This record gives sequence, structure tokens and C-alpha cells, in this order.
Amino acid sequence: MCQRRGSLLCFVPRDRLQLLTPDDAAGTYTFNRHAIKHRFCTVCGIHCYGEGIDRSGNAVAAINVRCLEGLDLASIEVKHFDGRKL
Repeated sequence: MCQRRGSLLCFVPRDRLQLLTPDDAAGTYTFNRHAIKHRFCTVCGIHCYGEGIDRSGNAVAAINVRCLEGLDLASIEVKHFDGRKL
């Protein structure tokens, strides 16, 4: 799903994610074990971020940096991850 969607994710503590729109403006999708809330725009359908709990029990957000305005994607160091091999 992530490969086809093309998300470029950055993981941060959930309390570091500041939304510019109300939380209830985003839709929520879960699948598999329903451990991650995949949040998306209800108008266009783009996956903006996800919410979950890390192995230490901390709330985390996985931000799709392709949704951040004014960010030069070429300036970001990307660590490639092949989720298909899990």
C-alpha cells in the first residue's frame, strides 16, 4: 500500500504534530491489525499522516512530508525501507 501510495514518511512524537485544521476534518482508515490510524483528507483522499504507538508505548505520528508546503524534497535525506520484505 505505501509503495503504491508514494508516501514519504517522517516519524515524530505525536505531540510534535501541529495540525492547521481541526482533527475531525481528517478521515481515518485502519487495516490489518488496526494498530495505526491512517489519516487522510476527506476532500481529495491524500494520506496526510498516521497515528500509532511505538514499541515503548509512546504516541507517534508518521507525517507524509509530501504534504508539507514549502519543503524542498531534494534536501531531505531518505532512508529507504522495503516493507514487502517484512
